[in-house]
Parts: sequence; C-alpha cells; structure tokens
Amino acid sequence: MKSFTSSLITTALLLLVFAGFADAATRDEILKRDYLLCGVSTGIPGFSSADSKGNWSGFDVEICRAVAVATLGDASKVKFVPVTAKERFTALQSGDVDVLSRNSTWTLTRDTSLGLDFTGISYYGDQGFMVSKSLGVTKALSLDGAAICVQSGTTTELNLADFFKQNHMTYKPIIFDTSNQTVKGFESGRCNVLSSDRAQLLALRSTFAHPEDAIILPEIISKEPQGPVVRQGDDAWFNIVRWALYAMINGEELGLTSENIESLKGSDNPAIQRFIGLAGIKGEGLGIADDWAYQIIRQVGNYGEVFERTVGSNSPFKIRRGLNGLWTDGGLQYAPPIR
Repeated sequence: MKSFTSSLITTALLLLVFAGFADAATRDEILKRDYLLCGVSTGIPGFSSADSKGNWSGFDVEICRAVAVATLGDASKVKFVPVTAKERFTALQSGDVDVLSRNSTWTLTRDTSLGLDFTGISYYGDQGFMVSKSLGVTKALSLDGAAICVQSGTTTELNLADFFKQNHMTYKPIIFDTSNQTVKGFESGRCNVLSSDRAQLLALRSTFAHPEDAIILPEIISKEPQGPVVRQGDDAWFNIVRWALYAMINGEELGLTSENIESLKGSDNPAIQRFIGLAGIKGEGLGIADDWAYQIIRQVGNYGEVFERTVGSNSPFKIRRGLNGLWTDGGLQYAPPIR
C-alpha cells in the first residue's frame, strides 16, 4: 500500500510538472523572439525612466532585466514599453508586453477580475502628499479644499477619496494621464498639492527646478504593495517571474553580490551551492538554465544592490530601505528558500 501511495504521489507531481511546461506559451514565445517585452512607466525617476538616448534605468527596469536573465541568460535582451496607468493592464492582457513592472499596486480587484497575477512584492510603498512650501501646510488634515494633482487610472484616486471622506473634508482633483504631466501641473501651479507613492514623490521632487520649494508631509494614507504582473493561465511563466525576484532577495540574504559571486562558486555552503546551480533542483523546476540565479546576481545584482543604486543610498534620491529591508534587518522582504 505504501508503495502504491508513493507511486500515486510521484505520478501527480509529474503531471503537475508537465502541465506547467505545457502552458509555457509566454516563455516559449520569448525564447523564439529572443527578447523580453517589459511594460514600464512613462517616466518616474529612480523606478523607470529613459535618457535622451533611449536607455532605460531604475528599480522596476532592473526587475525586468533579472527576468530576462532567468529566461534568456542575458540582461540586455529586454525591450522596454512605456505605458500609462490607464493602458498598463490592457497592454498586458492583450500580449503587447510579457510582464508589467511599473509601480502597480496589488489589490483584490486587480488580482481577481483582470485575468492577471501579481508574482510577488518587489516594493512596499505608501501614499502621501507633497505640497508647495508657500501653502504653509505641515499636516494632511490642513488640506481641506485643496486642489490636488493626481494621475488617472491609479489607486491614488480612490485612496484620496477615502481619506477626505473619512476626515469630512473636500478637495478638487486635477487629473492627468501621466506622471510627467502631473508634475508639470504641480510646478505650474494648477494645483498646490500632489499625491502619490511617497518614494515617487521624493524622486519626482528631485526633478524640480527648485526642489526646496516643495515639502512632503509626514502622513501616510495607504499601503501600496507593488510588484511584477503577468497574465493568468501560464503557470510556468508566472513561476519564472516570481523566482527571478525571489533570487534577488535570497541572494542578498546569502551575502551574494555581483562582485563576489564568482569567487563563491567554490563555497561549501549547501544553500549557496543550490543557489549557484551546482546542487539541488537547479533549473529543472522552472524549465530554464541551471545557473539562472547565479546569472541574475552576476549580471543584475541582488535586491539590496539594485535598491541602493536606483533609489537608495547610492542614488540621488537617498530613499531608506525601511519596509523594503530584509526580514533579518527588520524589513518585510522575505523570500521562500531555493531548495
């Protein structure tokens, strides 16, 4: 009986594996095309923005480069497709992009009614307010009657409505399609308040001609967990995107960086051996190369490296890790083990 039960379990596991590979349409299309289509914002400094030559950089951009490494073995094999908040989910649903990595908050509605799956939380954000210093306001409860610039098609709109209703205040929303338009509206004086993710507010303020003229209020009015998004129904692709992110987090926890990972190939630490692809399941469960995680760290870096150089201490924005620190450092970033 024990042998029969064991056989049934083995058969079930094999069927699950084969089912995952059978619906790997996205991965197979990317392999055929030889590059990844990544949906990003139309321009948020530190997260996803292009320079004058069309070169993209930022935290969300690096997440997609890690996915490209896992899938194709090369961080450069990505085409970045800028999409507005209104367009982003439609672009993913229609197949115009393979993955969405652009400050998109994980909510019940988005997770259950759009035919999409959030693969994990890459950034723990929170919404706040930036105001003109000349307004003389130091707290959010003093914003009754304010004109507030906000981007359409975002959770920011609903959060604003909830906050003002809960506090029995009124406001005038000034709606824009893109983040850049929202910033210009604030700078031109069409509104004297701008509401968005607080990290984005810090990044956007750095682009002002006179950033000292704007202050970010201390209040937090919502939680904004953000991460890569894929279409439902392709579990193999979902797993690749999810574990590309988890590899970056696990890599930092193991102390693996883009600078030292080559020298640690000979480590006798079993966890590092599995991570590098010299032991354990390797790339078999994902249908990709055995050294997929090793290559992510070598070509892109671990989670901490990416955070610090794009939005953190080594960037112009100096955003503190906070909730985005590792769980071992008091943060919330925690990934299942690679084993």
